[in-house]
Amino acid sequence: MSQSFHDRLAWLRDRYRKLGRIPSCRELAKDWGVSSTAVWKVIDRLHEHGYLQKEGNRWLPDESFFARPMAPSYLPAGVPNEQMQDDGSDGFAIDSFLVEHPSRTVLYTVRGDSMIDAGIQDGDVAVLELSSQAKEGDIVAAYVDGRLTLKKLARISGEYVLIPCNKMYPVIKPERTLEIYGVLVGLARKYGR
Repeated sequence: MSQSFHDRLAWLRDRYRKLGRIPSCRELAKDWGVSSTAVWKVIDRLHEHGYLQKEGNRWLPDESFFARPMAPSYLPAGVPNEQMQDDGSDGFAIDSFLVEHPSRTVLYTVRGDSMIDAGIQDGDVAVLELSSQAKEGDIVAAYVDGRLTLKKLARISGEYVLIPCNKMYPVIKPERTLEIYGVLVGLARKYGR
């Protein structure tokens, strides 16, 4: 695939983000300053490579459309590497990585600081897989006496409790009921830009 193909794909992704749809071939020809034949060649290649799918007379993004380049090496957070390669390898779809069961997955914005020692901060987006089953050590969303919270599941003296990951908060022992709502499977955080 040529560089211009990747440029067109990148442009189309940005445009989709703004419009919420794939522009028409007429719009693309005008925006790109090319003929409709040239647009169709790009669209056909996008379709062949799994970036677009056709529904009726509209083009829709396919799963690969949302994949982002994954660098072929790790990004050191300790001692700096002498040379970093920043050219991406195969695409990486964040949704596929975080969501194994779409019908049982829900996102919640986290409020509060009781889980900061687990790396969960106020404003993060928690990816929960809905399930009433969890094991000790899982971070869970649970109803404690009818009130929802995000904590680590533990057992003390044979009874299930919820442990905060911030020493400023106490262990939560249910007075009546503890119901697991979901298990944390991922976390998303956006940094200011």
